[in-house]
Amino acid sequence: MKKLIGKLITAILMFSVVSGCASSPFADDAVPRMTKEELKQRMGAPDVIILDTRTGSDWNDSDQIILGAVRAEPKKFSKWAEAYPKYATIVLY
Repeated sequence: MKKLIGKLITAILMFSVVSGCASSPFADDAVPRMTKEELKQRMGAPDVIILDTRTGSDWNDSDQIILGAVRAEPKKFSKWAEAYPKYATIVLY
């Protein structure tokens, strides 16, 4: 289980909402990053929301998820961005 969580959290650190899309609001280097150790410590906190934004075969073929993660379509950013409080820490993977 620790190995699975480690892999998934590592994916968080590498993933950009629309994989390198220059028009993505997350393409800027100023977006804060979180280490897997930081996420492990904060998992389960009410102000932390984990969104699984994988697409295609990455989503369909995977049986691995982070406990408590919510599925979100990455191309529908404006829709789900409004669904969560501004004060929350939103973690994308």
